[in-house]
Amino acid sequence: MANLKLINICTIYNSVCISGYGFLEYQVDRCVFNSTELKDIEYISSWYFNKVEDVRFSSSVGEYVGYTEPGLKYAADWNKDQAQMAAWRAQKETYCQHNIGIWYSNPLSKSAPPTVKLHSTTPLSSQHPAMLVCSVYDFYPSKIKVSWHRDGQEVSADVTSTEEMADGDWYYQTHSHLEYTPRSGEKISCVVEHASLKEPLKTDWDPSMPESERNKLAIGASGLILGLILSLAGFIYYKRKSRGQSRNPTHRPVHT
Repeated sequence: MANLKLINICTIYNSVCISGYGFLEYQVDRCVFNSTELKDIEYISSWYFNKVEDVRFSSSVGEYVGYTEPGLKYAADWNKDQAQMAAWRAQKETYCQHNIGIWYSNPLSKSAPPTVKLHSTTPLSSQHPAMLVCSVYDFYPSKIKVSWHRDGQEVSADVTSTEEMADGDWYYQTHSHLEYTPRSGEKISCVVEHASLKEPLKTDWDPSMPESERNKLAIGASGLILGLILSLAGFIYYKRKSRGQSRNPTHRPVHT
């Protein structure tokens, strides 16, 4: 699927201590990545004192960078230790890439494809006489792209969308609205792109009949079918009853 990347951050607190003045000092190691390829991975190690980041090592920079006065001193000293710097630079591969492979093979590789429902509703404003709603349900992970196409061209004007909303069961839902003025012969589609899909999922809107009329037609058709079933059942019952009476004729007394 094009144009969508899953960015994941793993954070581990591997060193925490309290100074003699009661301030908290801790180290945070992070692996930032969007694939298992080494080029798409960044290893970051940060030292904090009293919630302020003093100094940071980043594999993309290749050395420590200080952010406070003490941090500048730490960075200058630590960058001189070539053996220690080589060990930190290797963390991108030995720590991050190794563990990312495990994470990708388990929860991060799981996905659930979305289901899409397209319907019309009352416009939110008076600028256009019609509005469509594209509701997308039951997808995982939460990252998703929902867009509108008119006659094959993506449109962004008069489009409003909700955030991805958690259902509380690992699945998500989102809704996108398109206000528009109908044109004869046009084709409007809701296009969904998600990690679980090999290609974008396109759902076309059928404007041939208003939704209210389609509902009335469905109800009328159901009533007609039910009426035919009841009529057929009554006819069968009548025929069976008639046959039963003809097989058991009434015997009348003979007068002499």
